[in-house]
Amino acid sequence: MGRYEEIYKKSIDNPEEFWAEAAEDIDWFKKWDKVLDDSRAPFYRWFTGGELNTCYNALDRHVQAGRGGQVALIYDSPVTKKIQKITYEQMLQHVSVFAGALKRAGIEKGDRVVLYMPMVPEAVIAMLACARLGAIHSVVFGGFAPNELAVRIDDAKPKIVISASGAIEVTRLIYYKPMLERALSLSKHKPDRCVILQRSEVSAVLDSSVDIEWNDFIDGAAPAPCTPVQATDPLYILYTSGTTGIPKGVMRDNGGHAVALRWSLENIYDTHPGEVFWAASDVGWVVGHSYIVYAPLLTGCTTVLYEGKSVGTPDPGAFWRVISQHEVKTLFTAPTAFRAIKREDPEGSHVKKYDLSRFKYLFLAGERTDPDTYHWAHNLLKVPVIDHWWQTETGWPITANCLGIEPMPVKPGSSTKPVPGYDVRILNTEGKELERNREGLVVIKLPLPPGTLPTLWNADQRYERAYLKLLPGYYLTSDGGYMDSEGYVYIMGRVDDVINVAGHRLSTGEMEEIIARHPDVAECAVIGAHDSLKGQLPVGLVVLKSNVNRDEEEIRQELVKMIREELGPIACFKKACIVARLPKTRSGKILRGTMRRIADGAEVVIPATIDDPATLSEIEEALKKIGYARRDSEFFAGCSTTDMGKS
Repeated sequence: MGRYEEIYKKSIDNPEEFWAEAAEDIDWFKKWDKVLDDSRAPFYRWFTGGELNTCYNALDRHVQAGRGGQVALIYDSPVTKKIQKITYEQMLQHVSVFAGALKRAGIEKGDRVVLYMPMVPEAVIAMLACARLGAIHSVVFGGFAPNELAVRIDDAKPKIVISASGAIEVTRLIYYKPMLERALSLSKHKPDRCVILQRSEVSAVLDSSVDIEWNDFIDGAAPAPCTPVQATDPLYILYTSGTTGIPKGVMRDNGGHAVALRWSLENIYDTHPGEVFWAASDVGWVVGHSYIVYAPLLTGCTTVLYEGKSVGTPDPGAFWRVISQHEVKTLFTAPTAFRAIKREDPEGSHVKKYDLSRFKYLFLAGERTDPDTYHWAHNLLKVPVIDHWWQTETGWPITANCLGIEPMPVKPGSSTKPVPGYDVRILNTEGKELERNREGLVVIKLPLPPGTLPTLWNADQRYERAYLKLLPGYYLTSDGGYMDSEGYVYIMGRVDDVINVAGHRLSTGEMEEIIARHPDVAECAVIGAHDSLKGQLPVGLVVLKSNVNRDEEEIRQELVKMIREELGPIACFKKACIVARLPKTRSGKILRGTMRRIADGAEVVIPATIDDPATLSEIEEALKKIGYARRDSEFFAGCSTTDMGKS
């Protein structure tokens, strides 16, 4: 038995002993009464009775251990031409003072604070300051439109919103303050105050009745000490798309989160105290929470906060420059970033300009790494390229090549094997475990390990309904896939109606709700079609009302505008088909999965429950007109499109 198998077996057979040992790497004010509390199963909790503080573990203990002079955070911003290095001691001072200002403003343990911030050090400072007080932060990605921010404000009900005057997107300025004002006009809940970071590149006009500038807010504030919290107290809420269009508030606790992330950085990513880790993501996403902020700082690493892109800031060599200049050991990013680099610099000529001798690993996640991207990156960089898989809900990897335990051979297309703590199974819809190499539902046998969501914010029933109800005793990942004869896991894609655009999970249900509000639309469906750069792109299929006699292109542009205004440009909604009807089952369910396969040019088995097979050929023709469903041969299994048209 190899080292991975030995450690994995222990984590599944004796999880309490396994995680109790891992928890020794975290400083506790009070040790736990019980490692795994199953008294309210399926609402399992970890380290009940234990007291700690996440900010203390991320900053104070490193300073007290004599490592205050080590760089904690490197802020690298090609869009503002700034590089700033902040030591652990300096970061502790910044965070303590901002926490003191929050405390002075009335923020206490359990209060919520919403952050709507660009990629600047103040975003990290605010997150850690909330953790220092035991307040619950909820970071909303700065690219989201006002109504999306409003929904999150209404759900979290923050006392304070922390934002900035704006952001720089390559060469374009994005003004946050007008979007925040619009969100607050839409939200029912009104925060007591908004703290606004004025940036020299983007100015904002403040409203003195509710707004206060960052520096004025912290002026004269006394540094705040750490507030002890229960291991089971919430650390943050992070909203992820739900299939109903209403975002789900993933709640992360303090104890299990600290233990799991501290364990993960060394055992999965093989990155250790003092080394440089870079997650090229955004603090508004789970990757930013876990691997820009918490895991590197809990471990005592140097983390990179990058305000830029993989291309265009200024060229396709941007990533190589950062790796070389800051001596990055491990990079974690999305496959989309590498597809963009490959598109701009297919020969990889920019790599030759930089010294990458300290660079050891490239980890990719957020969407499936296609074999072409894997081989291109591996051949270019000559380092292990590791595809791994996890979710906002889990907070850290489910399957990975655990390089810190025992590196395994890479199989392109696979995210390798289950990470210790995750009992991954492949089941059919009746809950029967499938044999190897058969595709089914990817699930995790309960209990989930520490660091994963214990529930949704103020929504226990929704948590059960969304993740646990279909297959009792298991967590439903909503991904389909299979496990091969050697235990390697292959994730093949979503089985629900959430799509993955450049690593960002977006709800097609939410897009459909927006499109359905157009006065000319009778019904619609949005599917995620394969895209070589972004993984998936949303495509709308729209049936117009019978009395509509307008230019179809004009209607399409109106739909694109509606999605952009409500969800923001991050949705990448640019294509819509006007169709006579949508394919449905006899019970009236729209066959979104079948249409998605048509768009991707995959083989389509005609569902036995379809109401009229001819609708599929109509959809095929409509998708061909906008660049999808193009194949040299027929691809409807057992029936040609000609036969279908005659049905």
